[in-house]
Amino acid sequence: MARRSTLDKTASPTQSSRREEILEAAVGVFAEHGYYSTTTAQIAEKVGISQPYVFKLFKNKQELFIASLERAFERTLNCFIQLKASPDELLHKMIIVYEELMLTHHHEIVLQVQAQGIREEPIKQTVREGLSKVRTLVLERFRESGIEDPEVAVSSFMANGMLCHVAAVLDMPEMKPQHKKQK
Repeated sequence: MARRSTLDKTASPTQSSRREEILEAAVGVFAEHGYYSTTTAQIAEKVGISQPYVFKLFKNKQELFIASLERAFERTLNCFIQLKASPDELLHKMIIVYEELMLTHHHEIVLQVQAQGIREEPIKQTVREGLSKVRTLVLERFRESGIEDPEVAVSSFMANGMLCHVAAVLDMPEMKPQHKKQK
């Protein structure tokens, strides 16, 4: 995800820490108010800093949103990368890990859903890149584990994941697919 905001290589630990605080707050505020209604002043207030300090670390609101979105995709990728499972348990364990992620990082899921409806090209590109990375990783894991028709399986997995996103955002658990462990 090429547009990630980068700090000066000499950034202090305080700036790096503050950047993480801003990203954490931004995820929550964007999830609550949406991209268009959120202001950088709201995010700064949540962190307890001045709005100019936000702009010291992020060029503008769009760059902050993209960094927040990239963070959400990275967390998803890391969950799937770190997952240890035997080939016959992989799919089931990936579903469980993802369901846990949706509970523990709900705002990041909301952010991903919101981003899919934003028309600004840099945000659309970030969504495309994030989804592509997730698809590629899952496809590799499925191929390595010997899952039959891995391309079909990954499409089904991604589609179910997106349905789970919508169910979580709309608070409609009845829409969430029910998965059974494969034998």
